[in-house]
Amino acid sequence: DSNGYIYDKGGIDKKELACVLELKNVKRGRIKECAKEFSCEYFDNKKPWNVKCDIAFPSATQNEIDANDAKLLVKNGCIAVGEGANMPTTPEGVEVFQKAKILYAPGKAANAGGVATSGLEMSQNSQRLSWTREEVDRRLHDIMIAIHEQCVKYGKEGSYIDYVKGANIA
Repeated sequence: DSNGYIYDKGGIDKKELACVLELKNVKRGRIKECAKEFSCEYFDNKKPWNVKCDIAFPSATQNEIDANDAKLLVKNGCIAVGEGANMPTTPEGVEVFQKAKILYAPGKAANAGGVATSGLEMSQNSQRLSWTREEVDRRLHDIMIAIHEQCVKYGKEGSYIDYVKGANIA
């Protein structure tokens, strides 16, 4: 979270993930509480982008990945970054990802589900309808597929998809 991160060299198992989900979604606590419960390391006031990974999901705060963090991710072999927050990567960091041609899914596309869900709620309200959870999920799924298709259509550069370009043009 925005105060630091936990790292378990053996990987986060189901119990640890359940702890994180309970802590963040129910108790609204800080991630260091999970470090106390499990034998994992806690890094106070640090960002996790120095940890070797295949895929990174910045989801805590705006501008949490700068150019130096992006270079470190690429150097450590990260092949994909999917934003789950409002602009967690600085413009300079985005340029690093684009130059390295890794799969980079910008928040305006990857994180569009929340905005789309709000739009679906407004549609229901204005039409005085009540859709089932399954109907909302189906509509959201269709919207997200359409967003992806538009990003691919407008972002294709040979064998590389520039999702930033695709999302901006779409």
